[in-house]
Amino acid sequence: MLYHLEGGGSVVEASTFRDVLAQWPSGVTVVTTVVDGVRHGMTASSFSSVSLDPPLVSICLDRRLYSHGLVETSGVFGISVLAKDQAEVARRFAGMTGDVGDRFDGETWSTAATGVPLLDSALGWLDCRLVHAYPGGDHTIFVGEVLAGHAARRTAPLLFHS
Repeated sequence: MLYHLEGGGSVVEASTFRDVLAQWPSGVTVVTTVVDGVRHGMTASSFSSVSLDPPLVSICLDRRLYSHGLVETSGVFGISVLAKDQAEVARRFAGMTGDVGDRFDGETWSTAATGVPLLDSALGWLDCRLVHAYPGGDHTIFVGEVLAGHAARRTAPLLFHS
């Protein structure tokens, strides 16, 4: 179904767009940052590589999210790529496990160049400095230069589908 816009254009209906995108599996990450010495994190699947030279990645965050402002303010973020056995970590950082005092408890975390928390048990992590922020509808496309990375283990990734 299409919506018709003034001026002759049209866009797909939001529910149809969501339903189609739900059929595309994507990896699951925990995006972290640190502001005034306080750690923050959220689950995200809108992560992608951008460039090998220089090493750049992107995350797309809804502008209404608290974490959006934190990444924008701090200018740094970490990406921890979750493994298939880390669904509980994904749920915790998505706020789906009830009232959790500190989402970071129960896991071991490292830091690298930027000081953001990076999950030791993840498949791997990337430590990034924000270099670009582009408007993308109701999201911002944050592009980060990768300052450090670590591939920790090899197993299947955690995927989000439907």
